[in-house]
Amino acid sequence: MTHTKAKIFIVDDHPLVREWLANLIEKNSDLTVCGEAEDAPTALEGIAETQADLAIIDLSLGSGSGIDLIRSIRSSFPDVAMIVLSMHDERVYAERIIRAGARGYVMKRESTKKIIDAIHEVLRGNLYLSKEMTELLVEKFMSSDPEHVGLPITQLSDRELEVFRLIGQGYEINEIAKMLNVNHKTIHTYTTRIREKLKLDSSAELLREALRWTETRVPV
Repeated sequence: MTHTKAKIFIVDDHPLVREWLANLIEKNSDLTVCGEAEDAPTALEGIAETQADLAIIDLSLGSGSGIDLIRSIRSSFPDVAMIVLSMHDERVYAERIIRAGARGYVMKRESTKKIIDAIHEVLRGNLYLSKEMTELLVEKFMSSDPEHVGLPITQLSDRELEVFRLIGQGYEINEIAKMLNVNHKTIHTYTTRIREKLKLDSSAELLREALRWTETRVPV
């Protein structure tokens, strides 16, 4: 009797990560890697061609935003399940990616078993988050003041957080504007909002905190 394997598509801008993840997935008799991509446009084309069942997506792509890609996949391929595999703190991103359309979040420091567990759980139609993240979300939804549960950086919108991350990676305002396909005045507006929400007095403080967050992977 032949069993149909679930088709997994990998989106990550690091070839070594894609190779490692593909080897891990192919060790499971019920899973197969149907394609891979390093950026959003290639991912959308590949998912359409391969009719993938599930996409594993890194948030930090070479060009474009992982969250934007999740939204695009949800819009164009609503039957494709999605899991985020990222180095970024789940306390900052997990709720955002669920709102965007993904069904699971796994940090890259987790064991390989948890990655496979997440794939199977999401393919069954369930959410996959760590126990700690699940408890945090329950606390937020049950709180009478949910905006103040969690980390200060969670107050940023998805786009503000993307700008904050890119600043921390050393990109200039004009470079960020080009990457996000907006004008530099829009980026200045985002940075002003970020400073207000994080209670930072100057652009120098914003740069320092963005660099610290990016280098340590610990939210401010």
